Amino acid sequence: MSERFEVLLQYVMPKRAMTEFGHHIASMRGGAVTTSIIRWFIGKYGVNMTEAANPDITSYASFNDFFTRALMPGARPLAAADLICPVDGAISQFGPIDGDQIFQAKGHNYSTTALVGGDRALAARFDGGSFATIYLSPKDYHRIHMPAEGRLQRMIYVPGELFSVNPATARGVPGLFARNERVVCVFESARGPFVLVLVGATIVGSMATVWHGVVNPPRTREVREWTYDSPAVHLRQGDEMGRFLLGSTVVMLFPKGPCRFNPAWEPGSAVRLGEMMANLQDQ
Repeated sequence: MSERFEVLLQYVMPKRAMTEFGHHIASMRGGAVTTSIIRWFIGKYGVNMTEAANPDITSYASFNDFFTRALMPGARPLAAADLICPVDGAISQFGPIDGDQIFQAKGHNYSTTALVGGDRALAARFDGGSFATIYLSPKDYHRIHMPAEGRLQRMIYVPGELFSVNPATARGVPGLFARNERVVCVFESARGPFVLVLVGATIVGSMATVWHGVVNPPRTREVREWTYDSPAVHLRQGDEMGRFLLGSTVVMLFPKGPCRFNPAWEPGSAVRLGEMMANLQDQ
């Protein structure tokens, strides 16, 4: 199947129905059937279970339990860096934000305002800043951790499409990450604000955070928002902040100022939780 046809097909596929069905199957406690699905998935995608805190696939009651499995202690040491990579995955893009424009792929940009759900005042805090977009493939560890220490300010659920977020779709669907369903998490840190956006996709049954639990479903047509003034939600660098129930993409926004990304990083390369993402220099 050509890449162009694969992208065009997604415009007519029943993505929401497929996602609801996927959520049902992944949540099912099917005993031997569930174990068979997990065993097939491990073989197809090459999942490394030697890193799992619990490598016994027969002990997972549902596919989601397996998919959001914890890693064994020490599997992902944290680098001494201002910003660490928050996930296992592959780099989609990273670099400077051009005004309010984020680079998605050749010929495709999207605005920070669109990404965060239309809040221009929030988006303006990142004008001329930096971004990083990381894609989580099916084989990856699917918990999301904090790139830096921060205090949660807001969480915004933005309804949207459910396109795939694989590299081919990123090249072919304009504004992909600002079109898909997403959860925007706004933090304040000693160096200013930063945002983590959890982007949904076809078959991604739900997204969850450690302070809220499952955010979706329900899938509403309206933007929903929560604020966190009291009690405070404070997370350290490297702490788990959320997870995908089936895979997707994380987009991060950082404010204007020096941001020296890892010189080994390049689009398409594999990255791991805890490695150096960037260092921030005081002006």
